[in-house]
Amino acid sequence: MTSAAPSSPVRIQLEELLALGVDLPAWRAPQGPARQAGDGSRPTRWRGRGMDFAEVRPYQAGDEIRNLDWRVTARRGRPHTKLFHEERERPLLVAVDYRRPMFFATRGCYKAVQAARLAALLGWNALRRGDRFGLALFSDDAAVELRPRRGRSAVLQALRLLAEDPAWQRPAHQPFVPAHRLEQQLARLHQVVRPGSQLVLLTDGNQWDSAVEQQLAQLRRHADLAVLLCYDPFERQLPVTLPAQARLTLSDGHARLALTAAELQRQLQQPFAVRWQRLASFCQDRAALFLPCATNEDAGTWLAARPQLWRGRP
Repeated sequence: MTSAAPSSPVRIQLEELLALGVDLPAWRAPQGPARQAGDGSRPTRWRGRGMDFAEVRPYQAGDEIRNLDWRVTARRGRPHTKLFHEERERPLLVAVDYRRPMFFATRGCYKAVQAARLAALLGWNALRRGDRFGLALFSDDAAVELRPRRGRSAVLQALRLLAEDPAWQRPAHQPFVPAHRLEQQLARLHQVVRPGSQLVLLTDGNQWDSAVEQQLAQLRRHADLAVLLCYDPFERQLPVTLPAQARLTLSDGHARLALTAAELQRQLQQPFAVRWQRLASFCQDRAALFLPCATNEDAGTWLAARPQLWRGRP
């Protein structure tokens, strides 16, 4: 991130998102299979820019045997081979969760701020690669989708939405009472995600359930899916300031509960640990990417280390 760009841990400015494009690093993909950095799982096949079928012609010396079209060969009585040309571009749709739980963190920046920075970097990289870029943005009571388009204007329109969404103007401490559940927001994506697209979902996983998984599984049939879990390090590992066996008494004024410090820490961390594992298992079962990103990580550095999100096929 450029030092000249205004930045805030609790608010995104358009100038900051524009500066990310100026300072976009020349990312280079390492050799070897893509791995799901951050969760320790096995290598995942997630397509990069590939090859489109062009035509079939009679076999010529030097053609690869693996490209033989056996049906045409059998029908015409002599070998025929398939020809391909490089896929020109792959539409990328980034879906960003701007619901109230995303406007929280104890370390680094709000989850929503981190998500906006990552979305902007993916948009700038898509522009550099010549790919179409689109944005889906949903908050507690509203949603908007920009279909993937080519060119700088598509990226700039998305950045304005990220920076100027009314979610940034919500009163502090407003309760989280969404008008639509997460699966309803994701159902809207069927109208904008086309076969062969890449879909990147930036969320903290709140309201993740079987209905959400059903929507994403349907989208995964036609598109590559990556789930970027934005989380506060405090959610995953509470700071330990007391001995594990130190006893604490919690009370609501009527009842009392005695716990050790270790028991309290375990109970507070368990809901997030369950959510983490559920997202990871879903993505592994669907051959999707699961990439957790903490709010205290530098967005550009984090993304550069995960080329499976932005690299083409070698």
